[in-house]
Amino acid sequence: MAKEYGAGDITILEGLEAVRMRPGMYIGSVGTKGLNHLIYEIMDNAIDEHLAGYCSEIDITLNPDGSCTVKDNGRGIPVGIQKQAGIPAIEVVFTVLHAGGKFGGGGYKISGGLHGVGASVVNALSEWLEVTVREGGAVYSMRYERGKTVKKLEKIGTCRKNDTGTCVTFKPDAEIFDKTWFKEDALKSRFHECAYLNPKLSIHFHDLRKAEETEDVSFSEPEGLSAYVRDINAGKENVSDVVTFKKTYDGIEVECAFQYVNEFEENILGFCNNIYTQEGGTHVTAFKSKFTTIINQYARELGILKDKDSNFTGTDVRNGMTAIVAVKHPAPRFEGQTKTKLDNPDAGSAVASVTGEEVQLFFDKNLETLKNVIACAEKSAKIRQHEEKAKTNMLSKPKFSIDNNGKLANCESRKAENCEVFIVEGDSAGGSAKTARDRKTQAILPIRGKILNVEKASIDKVLANAEIQTMIDSFGCGFMEGYGNDFDINKLRYNKIIIMTDADVDGAHIDTLLLTFFYRFMPQLIQEGHVYLATPPLYKVVPKRGKGKTTGQYLYDDRALERYRKAHPEGSFTLQRYKGLGEMDPDQLWETTLNPETRILKQVEIEDAHMASEVTEMLMGTDVPARKSFIYRHAHEAEIDS
Repeated sequence: MAKEYGAGDITILEGLEAVRMRPGMYIGSVGTKGLNHLIYEIMDNAIDEHLAGYCSEIDITLNPDGSCTVKDNGRGIPVGIQKQAGIPAIEVVFTVLHAGGKFGGGGYKISGGLHGVGASVVNALSEWLEVTVREGGAVYSMRYERGKTVKKLEKIGTCRKNDTGTCVTFKPDAEIFDKTWFKEDALKSRFHECAYLNPKLSIHFHDLRKAEETEDVSFSEPEGLSAYVRDINAGKENVSDVVTFKKTYDGIEVECAFQYVNEFEENILGFCNNIYTQEGGTHVTAFKSKFTTIINQYARELGILKDKDSNFTGTDVRNGMTAIVAVKHPAPRFEGQTKTKLDNPDAGSAVASVTGEEVQLFFDKNLETLKNVIACAEKSAKIRQHEEKAKTNMLSKPKFSIDNNGKLANCESRKAENCEVFIVEGDSAGGSAKTARDRKTQAILPIRGKILNVEKASIDKVLANAEIQTMIDSFGCGFMEGYGNDFDINKLRYNKIIIMTDADVDGAHIDTLLLTFFYRFMPQLIQEGHVYLATPPLYKVVPKRGKGKTTGQYLYDDRALERYRKAHPEGSFTLQRYKGLGEMDPDQLWETTLNPETRILKQVEIEDAHMASEVTEMLMGTDVPARKSFIYRHAHEAEIDS
């Protein structure tokens, strides 16, 4: 019998309850990315003060107790009574959704905040939050716990009248987040990014969580976007100098910087009001389109493109380009609270107008730079045409079929949601894995050593690689979304693609190359959570207990072994070191890496794959010892509690 549905089933969430019940709607996730987002929300308020002309210094401190402090020297959040609510304005900011100084009241002409939920969301998702304001020669304080006010606004001291600002300290709520350990590398990257975008702002970062390894870093970039582009291109062969321009059009400030390097890729970053628009938006699209049009016009005027020739594509024109497109908009419209894409048509119009005027003005005065840029487009077009021909020839042959070379040991089930495939290093480990697996749902795909480094390989070389062909065949979903429209996630044959390599430097190298391949040619597999890294053990220790059966314990890294040795006297156990998965018998392989109940899997995120891609590029031309050390440190430092 169907359950009745009536008015009593309708729930009204009061105050900040909605945020705690559905945090992903406000910060994207409750993983590390969402955790760091709390800091960004508070920091963005301070940056908005900077954009308004009142803040020059921001201090961000990760405290030993797991809390974070964000302090600025802006005007300070107002402490007077907000007439509509009848409570202090500061309390409104931290306890009421869709409330703030960014809705046209004159507080901010430019800001990254749209919805007035940033500070209140941080408050709602924190175990506790304390805010201190220095304003008008007085110091005020409030405290909240899980979004509720526990200490009303009170004056706690005095200060100089020109000493103003806000200090917010909050501790993320372990009831909400998977982990409450802030990821410092991602934070520092964001802080440095903000310093590039705000040349007159200094950001100071302090990490006090480890007493023996405290860290203090300051970020200040007086040269702004030009320094940002140069740093991105550090170590690369430049084809042009950095070109910058800045102009206001119809109330929207447009600032761009670009440079060409001898690389077969583009790197274009978009920002609106200091917010990184990861998915681009109207401002980035307008820049790309206008720049392509300009280069094609010049190419025809100079006779480089003849009447019979097709125009360069946007990809041709932008290959080798690194560019930053930043706009400051009085009323930005983003898609979602996490602001990954800008949606204002007038932002696109402003960027197109300014780019058209300023880029042509520059190229008219710098003909050699123009010729170098067009030469990059010519080279790219020739390579593209060659690759398209190679791809067409390859895909027209009946060689792409599942298990075309007999390597894949497929599973019996054909329900993708129940199936997983293990990419295993070498035939020896593959043989053990095939014996140990659950044949109904687990497929095994052995690969031979290190696959092709796709970071700088052309598409024809990638498709000609036997190991890559085998993976494309086995997964069944095609490759390179947006290149010939071949990739279709709905055709994926396995819910989990698990990289299972040896727990050593070479295994880490293979992990890195595979993640780079997925990142460049099948990024949607990572974005939708289908790619995993298995964690094989390094050691097995078996206690010596005389007669009778004894069970062993698997240890996954040297730190775990060191802890075990401290807890057990030498000679009380035997130690087995696994040099590779091929040394493990099927039972051991099942216990450690194949059994869904006991194995340790790490779901790969885009940040992990992006790092792997940077690693493979950075390792070009480095000596073997340095390469091995770098891979081990940056691609295989799994945090494991044995």
